[in-house]
Amino acid sequence: MIQWAWAFAMFAVLAAVVLSLYRLLAGPAMTDRILALDTLVINAIGLIVLMGLAWGTTMYFEAAILFAMVGFLSTIAFCKYLQRADVID
Repeated sequence: MIQWAWAFAMFAVLAAVVLSLYRLLAGPAMTDRILALDTLVINAIGLIVLMGLAWGTTMYFEAAILFAMVGFLSTIAFCKYLQRADVID
């Protein structure tokens, strides 16, 4: 039963990745593309956590935390660049 749940979760996250990629490529505005990129980071974190659960190792959880921090900082940097056209004050 757990195998079906894991397979369904992987399928759902992969479908979300595909939809986010579509928004990233077809987004009319730069803000849409930044939000799609942030959503892709969240989906990638979900995939990393699911792989860690499936393979029974904690190394993937540490990688997911690091990826979350880098994704958050990159989103903040992109938004600041759009606001001021300069990242560093």
